[in-house]
Amino acid sequence: MKKAAKKPLTARVTFLEMIQRHVTAVPPPSGMMLALLRAENCPVHFYRYLYEQVGRPHHWQVRRKQSDEVVREIIRSKKTLLHVFYVDGCPAGFAETSLRALPQQAEIICFGLVPDYQGRGLARFFLRGVIAAAWGQDPGKLVLQTNSLDSPRALQLYQKEGFAPVGTKDVVIEPWPDK
Repeated sequence: MKKAAKKPLTARVTFLEMIQRHVTAVPPPSGMMLALLRAENCPVHFYRYLYEQVGRPHHWQVRRKQSDEVVREIIRSKKTLLHVFYVDGCPAGFAETSLRALPQQAEIICFGLVPDYQGRGLARFFLRGVIAAAWGQDPGKLVLQTNSLDSPRALQLYQKEGFAPVGTKDVVIEPWPDK
């Protein structure tokens, strides 16, 4: 028997930008082995695994319906920074930053932690590393967007780290299907 389709979700998207680099470092949380590694030539299946683990609870859509060929072209492009965050040797999150609009801006397309690693004081340290890598490409500004389906602490974190809201809009999002 076929399951009924889930109803579309409405979300408020907030657009944010950072126009100045941070100069202070965030100390790493103690008691854990942490590594933020740039992933070059990332296999599509590993990217999709991370995308689903991080994005499913928040109904991320950007890469969900793109073909493997399109995703491969994007994530292996020299205009994309892909970072994987490891905690005690396990993948705990990832970030994707687009450099396509350089020198005007860099855009953090995806950023997040796997649910098992949320609420452990890791997001700020992880985000600072992603921000530093993006500013290392010398953009005029750094932009990102979040929405009301993301972690309830996401918007606060971005603002604490120096991003300022510059606009909002309401969107309809197709929910992820049940597993």
